[in-house]
Amino acid sequence: MNFKELVAANRSRRRFDQAQLLRKEDLVDLVDTARLMPSGMNKQPLKYHVTVDPTECSEIFPLLGWAGYLKDWPGPNEGERPTGYIVVLLDKTIAEDSHCDQGIASQTIMLGAVEKGLGGCIIATINRKKLGSILGLSDNLEILLVLALGVPIEEVVVDPLSSEGNIKYWRDSVGKHHVPKRELAELLVERNVS
Repeated sequence: MNFKELVAANRSRRRFDQAQLLRKEDLVDLVDTARLMPSGMNKQPLKYHVTVDPTECSEIFPLLGWAGYLKDWPGPNEGERPTGYIVVLLDKTIAEDSHCDQGIASQTIMLGAVEKGLGGCIIATINRKKLGSILGLSDNLEILLVLALGVPIEEVVVDPLSSEGNIKYWRDSVGKHHVPKRELAELLVERNVS
């Protein structure tokens, strides 16, 4: 798969085969890949909590918001939940702000996950206080994002944006997840010389 195909295959996946457990070594390898990414001022302020422990995964799961546009869907059912998580943290003893590092790291990890045959979802809706307590995090570690990972069972399709411009993702009657995307021509801005 070339890079553009890898990016296209990297959709937000929210349903997984919970019977297929992940190996912690694979998630640690993803973090090792992310550690090589560029970092603002090369401060490298991100830290990571990696887990595939079923008990810990079941504690993390209810602390996450799963799909803002799917109002009637509380998240994956038992049997479809992630079997691994990477919690992205900011070490405030290194920097007070992560700038865009967590976005670069999360995308790097998700692309690596797709290459390994995994899928995932970058989640920012988090009960941070409770998760920090469960993980026993020190005060200098701020939770930025949670990456939910597993072997995906959800089909995600990219659709052209409708003429109404509706950007909300949705599921059809057979559970296929549809994600509207803007066309390339709409994204390109030409120089305006008057």
